[in-house]
Amino acid sequence: MRRILRYGITTGACAAAAAKAALITLLDNPVDRVGIPSPIGIRFEILVKESMKISEDTAMACVIKDSGDDVDVTNKMEICATLRLTDDGKIVIKGGNGVGIVTKKGLPVPISESAINPIPRKMIEDAIKEALPFGRGVEVLISAVGGEKVAEKTLNPKLGIVGGISILGTTGVVKPLSMDAYRRSLIPQIDVAIAQGYKRILLVPGSIGERFAKQIFKFPKDAVIQTGDFIGYMLDKAVEKGVKEIIILGHPGKLVKLAAGIFNTHHKVADARREVIAAYAGANGADNELIRTILKSNTTEEAIEHLKQANLLQSTFNEIAKKISLRAMERIENKAKIGTILVSLDGNVLGMDENARLMILD
Repeated sequence: MRRILRYGITTGACAAAAAKAALITLLDNPVDRVGIPSPIGIRFEILVKESMKISEDTAMACVIKDSGDDVDVTNKMEICATLRLTDDGKIVIKGGNGVGIVTKKGLPVPISESAINPIPRKMIEDAIKEALPFGRGVEVLISAVGGEKVAEKTLNPKLGIVGGISILGTTGVVKPLSMDAYRRSLIPQIDVAIAQGYKRILLVPGSIGERFAKQIFKFPKDAVIQTGDFIGYMLDKAVEKGVKEIIILGHPGKLVKLAAGIFNTHHKVADARREVIAAYAGANGADNELIRTILKSNTTEEAIEHLKQANLLQSTFNEIAKKISLRAMERIENKAKIGTILVSLDGNVLGMDENARLMILD
């Protein structure tokens, strides 16, 4: 029998619950759970790890982030709120220890402000308003225990969010094992690149492509965007946002799949690496024995070595790069110019199409 996956709560929902719990503790007594409203119209009851009164006008509370069955680096983190009651009727929300600071344009939070996104911020405000006496205000400091270290495992450093995690969530709910949520988390990289004024971006599957894009080709780091396995999705989003020039750069272990029209490059979706390399090697003069050898190769690197020995490396990968660009442009209906650069693990350029060559010389 298939197990039903358990949903979780976002960091935004945790922050809202912690803030409300701190306010109730200040006004009345410590609580072990609170109910909060959500953007999707349902109420959540969230357990409170601890809440305590600090002084006559200040209290704090902490909630443990529960991601359900989703794979989430923030799972089990303590999200805390320290709240001070004021007389000005305003609700002021700031980030404390473990919550990052925005340093680049293109994100939904202005530069120099705490990385508490607009919807979580509203969730915090709405939760507080349910318990706030008429005419009173509060100052709330949201913190995340260990957030600076956890943030190193996220895209925050690349996005220019320094010093901690982001307080996120558009619904308050974490959908378990959601690929949609992961894909959406990649999009802000495009927004940052556009906000920095870059007209041309580079899509790289991961750290290999990013490292060589900066080291070999000297591309600005904010123009280099990691896609994971979702190259096709990120192509679509870049074009939707008006990007007109795109270079796809990386190791052929991922990218040759695009030549076969496979735009989700996860090995569980499809894997035609050997077949693509063998086909293009054959088209460039490889004999039957070499084609069979490539088809039996355990890794892409092994296939690369066989092509090098046969003096067919550059011609084969130039043709594959050209096909990748053509396939990609077909996908986006020719709404942007696309070039492709294939690099080895040691940083050598294995293949490049004419579009990429012109763009890097521009």
